[in-house]
Amino acid sequence: MDEARARDVLAQAGLTGPGRAERAELLAFGENAVFALGPLVVKVGREAALLERAERELAVAGWLADAGIPAVRAAEPKPRLVDGHPLTLWHRLPEPLRPAGPEDLAALLRPLHALPAPSFALPPRDLLGGVERWLRLAGGAVDPEDAAYLRARRDAYAGEVAALTPHLPPGPVHGDALPRNVHVGPDGRPVLVDLETVSADLREHDLVVMALSRDRYGLPADSYRAFADAYGWDVREWEGCAVLRGARETASCAWVAQHAPANPKALTEFRRRVASLRNGDRKARWHPF
Repeated sequence: MDEARARDVLAQAGLTGPGRAERAELLAFGENAVFALGPLVVKVGREAALLERAERELAVAGWLADAGIPAVRAAEPKPRLVDGHPLTLWHRLPEPLRPAGPEDLAALLRPLHALPAPSFALPPRDLLGGVERWLRLAGGAVDPEDAAYLRARRDAYAGEVAALTPHLPPGPVHGDALPRNVHVGPDGRPVLVDLETVSADLREHDLVVMALSRDRYGLPADSYRAFADAYGWDVREWEGCAVLRGARETASCAWVAQHAPANPKALTEFRRRVASLRNGDRKARWHPF
């Protein structure tokens, strides 16, 4: 799916086209194409296989609302399936007061991590579950040897992750805990967005994301320290940190691969990431994509 295809899905859903004054503004393009459309945000999934995840994301939004966790709210309770693509509608948040910082993220993770499980089932945080799908979407755009390397790395880490002994009590996690998934509104309160990876698993999953941001994506050391202090614990003290980090790096490489057929910059970034893993370079800078 490219942007043109996603816009066609919007038109088929009756959200754009003749008689509609608003034009959809593309906000992001990753697992979903995300559009702003008047007072709404619309997410269009890449394929029908993501319908179950879309259903769960909407359920999570309702659960967090009931629990009093500041998070994005759904505009429709169920997803639509439009020509093979799951589509969900959300209330658009007001313009941000400022970019979210590490402390804002920590302020949301603490109450989220204190919640008991919801009444519906949350899956485990399967970091590596998307690797095969992302490599399939990459097709021949990536070197087959690189794809085989990532598959072997995925298989090796899967067993190690399953054997980890957590430091924190397991339970609900966001799954992609980064400041970019926090919105600070005009009232200065942080709000959690992008709920599709909310899971029930090791709480350490949410903390390793920021440790990796420090090591790979250029997050300043003092910003990471502010996050750890605000949360109340530094995951790097945990002996399982390197394993979760390695699994997430593997998934992050494969995630970029799905964009390679249509975006030369994605292919360059994919090659950079795989090369650093092959060479054992734990400090090579990766670029957000």
